[in-house]
Amino acid sequence: QVQLVESGGGLVQVGGSLRLSCAASGRTFSTYAMAWFRQAPGKEREFVVAISWSGGATYYADSVKGRFTISRDNAKNTVFLQMNSLKPEDTAVYYCAAGQSRIAAPGDERRYDYWGQGTQVTVSS
Repeated sequence: QVQLVESGGGLVQVGGSLRLSCAASGRTFSTYAMAWFRQAPGKEREFVVAISWSGGATYYADSVKGRFTISRDNAKNTVFLQMNSLKPEDTAVYYCAAGQSRIAAPGDERRYDYWGQGTQVTVSS
C-alpha cells in the first residue's frame, strides 16, 4: 500500500509559479513511477507529467512542456511539480499518482494504482 498526500496548491496570478509536493508513505517509493494528473471543472482528468522510478525519464503533456518540471527525491519519498508561467487554463485539482505497471503508457491512468486526494490550483487573470 502507498498513501499519497499532495500539498502546495493555492491561488496565484497569471505568470506566477507554484511548487506542488506529493509525500508518499511506504518503503518502496523508489520502485514506483509517479505522475501528476489534473481535473478542471466540468472536464475529464488529464495527464500532466510523469517520472520514472529512478527519475531518469520524464514525460510531459504538450500543454505544460517548458513551463512545468517534475522531480523526485527518493530519500524523502517525495515527488515535486514546479509550475512556472501559469495560465488560467492550468486551474484544476492536481492529483499525484503512483504505479508499478509497465503495461500502460506513462500518460495512461491505468498505469497508476494509488492516487492522492488532490490539491487545488487556481490561476487568476
